[in-house]
Amino acid sequence: MPETAATRSAALALADERALMRQGYQFLDEKRMLLAAEMLRALAGHGALETRLLDQLREAVAALRRALQRHGLEGLQAYPPAAIAPEAPALSPSQFLGVPQVAARFDPHVVTGEDTAVDPSPEARACRDAFAALLAPLASLAAAAGNLERLAAEYRRTERRARALENVLLPEIETALKAIDEHLELADQEEAVRTRLAGRRR
Repeated sequence: MPETAATRSAALALADERALMRQGYQFLDEKRMLLAAEMLRALAGHGALETRLLDQLREAVAALRRALQRHGLEGLQAYPPAAIAPEAPALSPSQFLGVPQVAARFDPHVVTGEDTAVDPSPEARACRDAFAALLAPLASLAAAAGNLERLAAEYRRTERRARALENVLLPEIETALKAIDEHLELADQEEAVRTRLAGRRR
């Protein structure tokens, strides 16, 4: 912190600056608490989405196993691909304390039409539908992971600023104020002594 003149006006200016820094610290402290609470809520939602995805993935693997038993690997690889609609999730942007957040809404379905497979089967169609159903939880999980990353980055920034105020800037101002107060007190004592000595000479 640069040298500050030991005057009463400087002391008042530093006291005002200290008050503003304390307000800023209280704001940052409250913000990081709110961010931490939102991160815990988002993490719980992410965990629920992950559980849902794993359940559906197990179902898809079981459907794939049945389709492989029916067609074999080469037969399943030659099965014609199906069209999915819609092609992409609908994104709904929002903000939490200025942090961008995104919700992904995706309800894909297989566009039904004439089955052009050489050897169509219900096992192959079930496998196709099971893997198409994975797209919705994957989109939601991706959005939730991005939201958590942005919340965590903002929490780290807020934490650094709060710690800088608490551990660096506020102690510097306190030290400067203490030095000015001591200097002014010493100046007042010297002035009192000079006044007393001047009175005795008269």
